Amino acid sequence: MTDATWKKCERMVARILGARRTPAGRPGEPDVRGRRLSVEVKHRKQLPRWLLAALEQTERAAGDGEVAVCVLHERGMHYRDSLAVLRLRSLEELLSRLSGEVASDDAR
Repeated sequence: MTDATWKKCERMVARILGARRTPAGRPGEPDVRGRRLSVEVKHRKQLPRWLLAALEQTERAAGDGEVAVCVLHERGMHYRDSLAVLRLRSLEELLSRLSGEVASDDAR
């Protein structure tokens, strides 16, 4: 039996984030769990074009060293409950920076 595409996707995300994929079907468990991370992975044939266009817009506007983040807010939603969308590579970079800061803080 071939491995489901969504399982491969979860494994790849876990690998990129230095985390582990949790067994499927456990209620209340995320797809991927890592140090300080609880990740739900959604694999789709196609993502909404407007969402990709919004992210690409902020990527074009981002300067050197800036992380491009697209914030999605729904009318009536508390602003701090808005969604922050960024590329997985940007999250990976942020986490790497944070772990580097923690390591350098520990060295003091």
